[in-house]
Amino acid sequence: MRRREGGSGREWEVGSVGCPGMDADDVTIRRILQDTGDTWAVVGLSGNRSRAAYGVAEVLQRFGKRVVPVHPKAETVHGEQGYASLADIPFPVDVVDVFVNSELAGAVADEAVAVGAKAVWFQLGVVDRDAYGRTRAAGLDMVMDRCPAIEIPRLGARA
Repeated sequence: MRRREGGSGREWEVGSVGCPGMDADDVTIRRILQDTGDTWAVVGLSGNRSRAAYGVAEVLQRFGKRVVPVHPKAETVHGEQGYASLADIPFPVDVVDVFVNSELAGAVADEAVAVGAKAVWFQLGVVDRDAYGRTRAAGLDMVMDRCPAIEIPRLGARA
């Protein structure tokens, strides 16, 4: 299976050496899930139950995370008030979980750095190597092309 990277348009083979999902090792993933903090801004989360973001947000809440929706409609989802952008959130955010297409994800990662987040998580299929480099250079942990709803049970992570 081939995937296209946002921004550059480069393609890569899933599972191949250099696959973007391999950029985060299990230690980094576990650190983000268990030690980085409990407030997760989920960019792209809306009240649409058929979207992956909705289900992943439920898993994160069951795992003890506070899930803050970030969506242009700024809906309340899973009992949490939504905000139109990361900059609109009036409290600190620990992790920014990104459910937007790869072409938009780099700007979200840059905004996460600007608001002082500690980590950025690009969901399955969200790939931008340039954003990864900028985010890591700014001192944040980052995961790309992975899903916390898969990683939590795979690693036996604890809340």
